[in-house]
Amino acid sequence: MNDLVTGILETAARHPSRVAIRDGRGRALTYGDLRTRVLSVAAALSGGEEGAVLFAVRPGPDAVATALGAVLAGRTLVLADPGVAPGVFAGRIALTRPAWVVAESLLYTLSGPLRGVARRRGLLLPRLADPAPGHRVRHLRAGPWLPGVPRGAFSLARVYGGGVPGRGLDPVTGDTPAVVIFTSGTTGLPRGVVHTRASLTAGVGLFGGAVPIEPGDVVHTDQLMLGLPALLAGAAWSLPGGGPLAAELAERGATHAFCVPVRLDRILRETPDLPGTLRYLLLGAAPAPPAVLRRALAAAPEATVLSVYAMTEALPIAITTAQEKLDNPGSLGKPMVNVRVAEDGEFFVSGPNLAQGYLGGDPLTEVATGDLGFIDDDGRLILLGRKKDMILRNGVNIYPGLYEPAVAALPDVAEAAIVGLADPETGDEEVVLALVPDSPALDVAHVLAALPEVVDAWALPDRVEVLTALPRAGRTDKLDRAALRAEVAR
Repeated sequence: MNDLVTGILETAARHPSRVAIRDGRGRALTYGDLRTRVLSVAAALSGGEEGAVLFAVRPGPDAVATALGAVLAGRTLVLADPGVAPGVFAGRIALTRPAWVVAESLLYTLSGPLRGVARRRGLLLPRLADPAPGHRVRHLRAGPWLPGVPRGAFSLARVYGGGVPGRGLDPVTGDTPAVVIFTSGTTGLPRGVVHTRASLTAGVGLFGGAVPIEPGDVVHTDQLMLGLPALLAGAAWSLPGGGPLAAELAERGATHAFCVPVRLDRILRETPDLPGTLRYLLLGAAPAPPAVLRRALAAAPEATVLSVYAMTEALPIAITTAQEKLDNPGSLGKPMVNVRVAEDGEFFVSGPNLAQGYLGGDPLTEVATGDLGFIDDDGRLILLGRKKDMILRNGVNIYPGLYEPAVAALPDVAEAAIVGLADPETGDEEVVLALVPDSPALDVAHVLAALPEVVDAWALPDRVEVLTALPRAGRTDKLDRAALRAEVAR
């Protein structure tokens, strides 16, 4: 496969008049215009001191063009993460030493003159105008001039017109760092994951191989790892606009779509049918409960519904169908990369899509997933649960992830989660099953009667709590087990 960025540019050169990207309002950018913008940004960002690009542009054509242009120029994208503590942000900047800031004009204002207003509304932004005091940084703004934009900042419109000279592009190798993505902390403290052009190219290739995308297709997503294969294939990348999903899919004629399971569940409860144009529906970023999988299959009966198993350090690891997961609870599918199962059952992943390492750390040869399981006789990864979520009762290890899918598949159950509450003196844990009803007909007595068929005797809960919803946190609404433990403890 071609290098990711040059491959997209080659596709653009072959199909200049074809639609490459539709923004959230449905406005189209052709491949020819995308190619011009990427090359212009690359030329502009090749100027100035060596260093990374601090990037703060919301998903859209400008974000795609500037991101691809920065990588083409050999720069490393550092994705600004609103909401981090000032000390954490300063530490990240010290490691990356950015030479450029590429940000929306409004973010300069909200992190400068209106910083106090933004903070009172819960938006904590790093000071983009001067992210590294004492270190010279150039600025490129997306949008009109607003108060707080640094004097001398270039406008993206000027760059697109070729008005910002650079020094010319230097050769870039596959092991050149391309992007730093900060994790949400599910495998420990949030860390900066460094991907190279080669690892990104490999990951995009794996997605493209598992999810066929053809010229003329419309891929509706805000996820880079699905949007970039669309651009490689000559399809249209459709960016969500924040409206009702089903309506947007129908309006754009979407053939492919991605959604976080818990968000799709909310959508399908209000609009139970998705357009017939849809051929592939991908679920990822968090586990998909059986009730959500069944609802997705019913909403798009002609589409292939896929569940993606991945982590920031290795995108993707495995992809399987919704029906496979329903037929075999815990199945993640056959691995697409190398997976080693340690003595304690933890999955370790390696392969060409593995990140180079963590910001400021040593190179990675493999990464611990934090997930426990085994590989069955058919070569499928079977998930037992998260290593940190293991419950200890009466000297027996209990893995919630082994049982939660099967409990959630019981009649009238929407979601199920199992947590342990430790006795402060003995450390032994009370096992609590939390249920979210799928209908008012949920009868806890019937669930209790059915549990011995799906839960091993040593893992049966001490008590059951019925909740209106499971607590969630983070960008992908993952289950917040700490909050759940606090809730059921009360």
